[in-house]
Amino acid sequence: MRFSENWLREWVNPPISTDELMARLTMAGLEFDKIEPVASKFNLVVVGEIVSVEPHPNAKKLSICKVNVGEDEPILNIICGASNVSIGMKTPAALIKARIGDLKIEKSELRGIISFGMLCSGKELGLEEHSDGIMVLPKDAPAGVDIRQYMQLEDFSIEIDLTPNRGDCLSIEGVAREVGALTKSKLTYLDCSPVSAKIKDTLPIDSHELCPHYVGRVINNINIKALTPIWMQERLRRSGVRSINAVVDVTNYVLLELGQPMHAFDLNHLVGGIKVRMAQAGESLTLLDERTIDLNEQSLVIADHEKPLALAGIMGGQDSGVTNKTNNIFLESAFFAPTSISNTARRYKLHTDSSHRFERGVDPQLQRRAMERVTSLLINIVGGQPGPIIETIDDTIIPVPVIKLYSSKVKRLLGIKIKSIEIPRILTSLGMTVTPYSSILSDTDFKLPLSTEKIEELVWEVCPPSYRFDISLEVDLIEELARIYGYDNIPTKLPKSDLILSSQPTLALEQLQSILVQRDYQEAITYSFVEPGLQAKLDPKAKLMTLANPLAKDMAVMRTTLWAGLLPIVQYNQKRQMNRVRLFETGLRFIKSEELEQEQMLAGVVSGMRWSEQWGQTEQAIDFFDAKSDVEALISHTNYHFVPTTHPALHPGQTAAIYCNNENIGLLGALHPSLIQELELQAPVYLFELRLLPLYKVSLPQFKEISKYPSIRRDLALVVSQDVNISQLQTCIWEMNFETLIDLQLFDVYQGKGIPLDQKSLAIGLLFQSDLRSLTDSEIDDIVRQLINKLEQTLGAKLRE
Repeated sequence: MRFSENWLREWVNPPISTDELMARLTMAGLEFDKIEPVASKFNLVVVGEIVSVEPHPNAKKLSICKVNVGEDEPILNIICGASNVSIGMKTPAALIKARIGDLKIEKSELRGIISFGMLCSGKELGLEEHSDGIMVLPKDAPAGVDIRQYMQLEDFSIEIDLTPNRGDCLSIEGVAREVGALTKSKLTYLDCSPVSAKIKDTLPIDSHELCPHYVGRVINNINIKALTPIWMQERLRRSGVRSINAVVDVTNYVLLELGQPMHAFDLNHLVGGIKVRMAQAGESLTLLDERTIDLNEQSLVIADHEKPLALAGIMGGQDSGVTNKTNNIFLESAFFAPTSISNTARRYKLHTDSSHRFERGVDPQLQRRAMERVTSLLINIVGGQPGPIIETIDDTIIPVPVIKLYSSKVKRLLGIKIKSIEIPRILTSLGMTVTPYSSILSDTDFKLPLSTEKIEELVWEVCPPSYRFDISLEVDLIEELARIYGYDNIPTKLPKSDLILSSQPTLALEQLQSILVQRDYQEAITYSFVEPGLQAKLDPKAKLMTLANPLAKDMAVMRTTLWAGLLPIVQYNQKRQMNRVRLFETGLRFIKSEELEQEQMLAGVVSGMRWSEQWGQTEQAIDFFDAKSDVEALISHTNYHFVPTTHPALHPGQTAAIYCNNENIGLLGALHPSLIQELELQAPVYLFELRLLPLYKVSLPQFKEISKYPSIRRDLALVVSQDVNISQLQTCIWEMNFETLIDLQLFDVYQGKGIPLDQKSLAIGLLFQSDLRSLTDSEIDDIVRQLINKLEQTLGAKLRE
């Protein structure tokens, strides 16, 4: 929202500086964005009246002008090169010794004739972006008056950023209400008295449920060639709006002043009456910006009895717009449903000052008042005979909430006690109707700590004004109290609470993320919406959860695995010669059962080389065990093991289910060759995905004294079947529960000469130690014999010869 500070101060003029005013607005939620002067720095520039114009004898493009710069001043000879100079014209004239920016005006000789000043364009004074000649001032501008005084240029153009819920501040009146409430200053409201009808002309109006309030008026015999007053042009310019013609300027002016978008139709182009309706299939409309759009049946339009005239609340049509030949107009002031305008504007990729306000909500009771204001301004500027106001209204569609506000709730949420007289004052200053009465309630009614003590408190019934769409709950009222009371006036207090240490320690997500980052992974963040085809290939057994209104075709279903987001990133990088990819992501997966379930997951993908390219290492492609070691680093605090399994998206010979504390928590494996080919990826690609909840559980470390007695190691080479894995071997050994066996490690796997083709050799190291005494060789030999016998009976293992 951009506006003139002087214009605002005509509504409310608190005794504070511009800087303090901006600071107050910012702290109240109307964030100050920028401020700039409305004109360039200049002085000694006055209103000049050209009394004669003669061609320069020595230059075809120059004119010698006699300029009146005041009754007490001599007529000045000023040479000008502008093509629009004419006798009787009023224009800014810079006198000798004037400064315009860095330019100093001095007496100068141009082609043999002395010039005593300069006639100025709007661009030179910083009043226009583009100028085709010198600036034209109104004919009643008094010659000799300082131009800064005449145009009130000691002013600033202020721009504030508004949140979408504060559509009520998209007007001078709205900002003035806020300033008045913040500074306890009195507002000067507009006189919008009814303008009496001079003619009986009306039009029949047929409204629509999406337009519960529509106001119209006919005005005949206007002078479309009348000029917009300079004060209005300046206020529009300082608000970022270009002057077009008097009728359009007045509707734009009231838009900025009151926040009500309005439109003027050329009455001579209307057939029958006005119909607010949905567009019909096959209709089209050429807008004021000369763009032609094909309307669909979901678009609300303003039409006559033959054709659509305007896109309701967004932009008028070119065929029914006001032109330089218009003499009769029909004015429209309406309230449209915000969602309808928002959807239509987005559908046609249009964003106008009108749609911006309707999307955020316009006061549904403002339309008649705005119509009277526009009528009054138009009659004063372009003349004409107004007809009676035509109005259709449906009050049932615009409910007005009544909210109860309790003093105890205010204190509980804000942490301070605001004086009982101050609460209704603040709310009333914001335009709300406040009805106080007393009530006796218990603390427990407000979910405070258990108490049966009865306390007397104040209760108010508050009715928000029609322009505050964002206020519907008690907490909304309390937020308003905090804003106007001042966040700076609310003391900062640290919360107090009793900290209870959990008996069950947990691992933080950041710790798991840090483990992967330290192992050269980078974190990715992808959408929960994924491409249906890829989702079906990665998890064909899962039920697809299709979105009703997807953002795009490749974001149409909810993911059941995080791989659906990570693999496209690998594909994207590999196509750009980034072959070494190590990514992980934490997020939710969605499972469709009787109800939609969601589960926190951690997933990763690796591809390319084991190390970044360097001189000290030869290039080696990653393998299954590289990915497995990364997973083991994540689950090392648990009792884990891996079990071979299969998965449709993974290589049948390189897939493992991951178990922690005998609970299946995820998968690890190589991407299936068919998927690598289909996705045009470069092998190898390894994936893992883990459920996060089991990983958060950590057992408390238990102290154990280090034994002072020496340990004994025995190495065994066992020949077993190809089907036997190391976990079976380890389980069998640990189940024998030898107290002195403290560690077991696999240190070699051999297949080849001396070993049958269907067998393999596993070399394991056994470490023995006692806390009570030194162990003897005979004791260890006896344990080893028992182990060998057990392994032979259970797994068919034999000592390698």
